[in-house]
Amino acid sequence: MLPSRAEHRPPAPLLEREPELAAAAHAVEALTGPGATGGLLVFRGEAGIGKTTLLAEIGRRAAGRCTVLSGKGGETVTSVPFHVLRQLLVPALLPLPEARLRELFGDRFDLTAPALGLAAPSAPLADPRGVRDGLDRVVARLAEERRAQPLLVLVDDAHWADTESLHWLAEFADRLPGLPLLIVLAHRADAAAERPEPAPALLRRLDRQARLTSTLRALTEDATADLARAALGDRTDGPFCREVWAVTGGNPYETVELLATVRDRMLEPVARSAGRLRDLGASARGSGLVARLEGLGTAATRFAWAAAVLGTDIPLKLAASLAGLPADEAADCAARLREARIVTGSDPLEFAHPLVATAVYRSIPPAARTALHGRAAWAVTQEGLGPAAAARHLLEVHPDDDPELVGQLREAAREHLAVGAPDAARRCLERALQEPPPPDAYAEVLYELGCAALLTSPAATVRHLRSALDLPGLAPDLRTDATYRLGQALAHSNELGEASATVAAEAARTPPGRARTRLEAAHLMYESFRATEDDPHGRSRRLAARADHLAGDGDAERALLSLRAFDAMLRGEDAALVLDLCDRALLDGRPAPGVSWTDTEWGFETPAMIGIAYAFTDRPDRARDLFEEAVRAYEISGWSGAHLAFAHTLLGLAHRRAGDLTRAEAFLREGLRLADRAGRGLAVQWDAVCLLVDTLLARGRPGEARELADAYAFGPPWPSAMVLPDGPCVRGRLLLAEGRTREAADELEAAGRASEARGRHNGIWAPWACDLARALAPDDPGRAAALAGLARTHAERFGTATARGEALRCAALFAAPGEAAGLLAEAVRLLESSPSAYEHALARHDHGVATGSRAELSRAAALAAALAAACGADALAARAHRALSKLPAR
Repeated sequence: MLPSRAEHRPPAPLLEREPELAAAAHAVEALTGPGATGGLLVFRGEAGIGKTTLLAEIGRRAAGRCTVLSGKGGETVTSVPFHVLRQLLVPALLPLPEARLRELFGDRFDLTAPALGLAAPSAPLADPRGVRDGLDRVVARLAEERRAQPLLVLVDDAHWADTESLHWLAEFADRLPGLPLLIVLAHRADAAAERPEPAPALLRRLDRQARLTSTLRALTEDATADLARAALGDRTDGPFCREVWAVTGGNPYETVELLATVRDRMLEPVARSAGRLRDLGASARGSGLVARLEGLGTAATRFAWAAAVLGTDIPLKLAASLAGLPADEAADCAARLREARIVTGSDPLEFAHPLVATAVYRSIPPAARTALHGRAAWAVTQEGLGPAAAARHLLEVHPDDDPELVGQLREAAREHLAVGAPDAARRCLERALQEPPPPDAYAEVLYELGCAALLTSPAATVRHLRSALDLPGLAPDLRTDATYRLGQALAHSNELGEASATVAAEAARTPPGRARTRLEAAHLMYESFRATEDDPHGRSRRLAARADHLAGDGDAERALLSLRAFDAMLRGEDAALVLDLCDRALLDGRPAPGVSWTDTEWGFETPAMIGIAYAFTDRPDRARDLFEEAVRAYEISGWSGAHLAFAHTLLGLAHRRAGDLTRAEAFLREGLRLADRAGRGLAVQWDAVCLLVDTLLARGRPGEARELADAYAFGPPWPSAMVLPDGPCVRGRLLLAEGRTREAADELEAAGRASEARGRHNGIWAPWACDLARALAPDDPGRAAALAGLARTHAERFGTATARGEALRCAALFAAPGEAAGLLAEAVRLLESSPSAYEHALARHDHGVATGSRAELSRAAALAAALAAACGADALAARAHRALSKLPAR
């Protein structure tokens, strides 16, 4: 007699998975061994191939030696942000007292804890990159603390993981070899391909990052026979086993289900019964499974439908409410579904297999499914779980002109943005537009959708904000903000001209006041940042008229003063005026509240322009203070993308202008690393590459500078925004260092024409004249001398010691020997009084060579050697020593 009750069935053996188990065992050994080496293992395969069973067995075998954390994706919960991560981490973190939690999260608690549902959001917008970085810290610290029983993380059904969790997994995987943490992940490639990007790309990235990626194969005929005899007894004959294998194709799930059905039907496992297996096998999947479900009765079917709509971790009470069943009847339905191998567990419930969940969900008639999602949204809201929890159900409801639903979706979008899930917010707002919103709210929803897409899709932001501005209904303050953000999105999309025109047109329609000043300031800023503009001199005159008399009272005045300071610095106006404008734009030497680094109304550009103006006006110390504050502000706020990249890049600029080349290079490389994470071709990436090329040239490493320039296509076509500092000038300097004098001269000629046409005469920002003079000196000394004279004129007007000293160094190349020594002596005096230690050393070296004085050259060599030790000017030290060695002995 074959027992039929489900609980009497022995567990199915795990067959033909020895290589995968051995690989996992080896990885666990490395994890628990002296080196505590982590990594990523990926197992792929079709539905039912045994991925879930394999992960469970890996976890079971490691349970005594590792801390096992488990999570899985679900077909109906792919839209729930951080769903998988919460399954993985919350059970380990929730028991901890808040003080311990805060210690573990560090200064990212307020940013990161809300993503895991461990705290309420503290701000309306969280940077997704910052949230992921905060999660990195938490998991890394948790892994270090659990070294005695290291973390083994099991992620099943990753093809249905939410995008936010996949994003984190794909980025964190790069850190795994250095941590005592092993991730074992399973997914179906076919199911992933059905999802929109970026989920398929993230899974492919995880496959590439894994130390082992293995595709599970179907069971052989022999293994299927072993499985059949283990389930049905030794009387199971060969023909019967062969038919089981033929019906299931060796799929482990289908094989186990078929054998369980054979047991339930009390079928003799012999050849004469083999003909019935094909029909029995069909009952384990698709329409056969649905028929089996319907055979359990209407109430059980309704309960199963409700469970399928709820997805995973199904609360019995909520499923009963959704199915419209009293508690005792719901419990009975759950028991019958367990007996039929459709669900497992008691409270919460789970489907026995993802294939079962999919079959049940897809069997629900469309109208009934939509109605169930609507009721689920209501039930979740009544449970007090909030709009974000209800949103995944609201997304499935048919549009019906329901203002209340629109309001719920807008609130859910705000909750998603506050935890760093802008894609989830975008889905909610796109669905709200389909409802549609009431006419007086339609433009507002478009505005909110545009803002939600700003961090992830500037092109979508442009489309939505333009649509919002074309409709009536936006309040004046929202209209101003929509235009400002539209300008930002256009600027980020390398369309500075369009950004400038857009804010200018709206400013012309806006009544005088703060809003108009904000738009006018944005217009002036974008015009200033453009690589080319129509009326640079007129813009500068208008800006000077608007700003020169301002005291810096209020945000608007400070924004205008920062623009004016930046423009005056580029134009090489009196440095004393530039510094005075910078000082007035600050409050006690720091960005004022409202125009600070994390202010979103005026933008980070306001304090950035002040710091850049300081850096090129011989006050790199003040620039460094501002940029260090920027790094702190962005790290605390979790702005870990382009903003933090820009802050590190600017800090590298401050150190470069102070002659600290070693620190400059370190900060610039970190800025470039962060910029690379944010995306290819961004303005901050151009700036970081430009400054790093310049710094490498100063350190005497033109080969590395060339490799960097080629890797990032540093050169024409240049972006629509100017590059910091002047990109063509830096490229010309690189070509000079490589001995490509003719090409360098062409590049510098073009840079000079552009700078002169715009009235930009700062020779430290754009040293085209001096470098072009050096390039032309052998073949056209007259023109070269004239260029040196022009550079000197501009430098005297600007007035900084660095600009004047550098111009004198160049002028000395074309003076008579006696005059040259005097010019270089003056250059030494000026540069010694400046913060520009590297340029001072150059002047010392040039003066020593010009005088032929062993004493002077010895001083230059000593100073260069000191700089080489302090800031890495190795080539300068070598040049000084070579010149010294060529002098005749006394």
